[in-house]
Amino acid sequence: MRLWETLGDGYTRRALTEAVLVGILCGAVGVHVVLRRLSFLTTALTHATFPGVVIAALLGVHLVLGAGLFGLLVVGVVAAVSGARGGGGTLPSAAPAGRGGRDLSSVTGVVLSGGFAFGVALMSAQDGFTKDLTAFLVGSILTVGTTDLAITAGAAAVVLTVLVALRKELLLGAFDPTALWAAGYPARLLDLVVLLVVEVTVVTTVPAVGTIMAIALVVGPAATARLWCARIGPMTALSMAFGVAASVIGLAVSAQWDVAAGGAIVLTIAALFAFSLLLAPRAHLATPRSPAAEPATAG
Repeated sequence: MRLWETLGDGYTRRALTEAVLVGILCGAVGVHVVLRRLSFLTTALTHATFPGVVIAALLGVHLVLGAGLFGLLVVGVVAAVSGARGGGGTLPSAAPAGRGGRDLSSVTGVVLSGGFAFGVALMSAQDGFTKDLTAFLVGSILTVGTTDLAITAGAAAVVLTVLVALRKELLLGAFDPTALWAAGYPARLLDLVVLLVVEVTVVTTVPAVGTIMAIALVVGPAATARLWCARIGPMTALSMAFGVAASVIGLAVSAQWDVAAGGAIVLTIAALFAFSLLLAPRAHLATPRSPAAEPATAG
């Protein structure tokens, strides 16, 4: 295949390395997104991060820097809006309707989606701004540089370390947030950690698949792995394997048939999920077992 024939080229090696790193990162984080039912929130975060990418391009700084700084602001807004309900956590997925019957998940969706519109408005207001919008929306993994690789590797190392260090607390919060709060754990702080981890992953994935399709790379591998596994440990390992496989296969498809790499990666994820829906054993389609209820299955 053309991908292997061009491995001698620096840009191909960098793209392949980025694909592996992003696959591992998104596969690991995606498990927590799927278990906590945060797919909608993650979608909103990808949209709301877009203005940071546009501002970075306008100022001539690295896209990840602009997206990251703006992402911190977004996470703060989400935590403030969701935390205003009181109770034990800050994630909108677990929030009941607020005063006056307000659905906080709907409020969060409207606020964060407005961020995307803000980014589009910024672009349209700049005369002579010639940056290609599609590069922001769908990424350009074939043009990643050594700086992008360093950022991705650093982000993956930090995020994986956090997930391993807080593994038991995060899993307990995913399965039984009430028990987490009753046990005296800082539930709101742990929810904020989840938000930050998801945002870091989204921002890091922008150069590879852009702001729009980052959600597929975060949620897709984990949702596919969940169809095959009833235990968290194997589910996480399989999710990372699916993330890497989809990224590499998508990159190979892009090189072979000269199609957009980001689109090819996401289509590969979609194909893996569709095949898994058809082939996965029915016994594994249930919700993964709670580590509190069955400790031996969580590892």
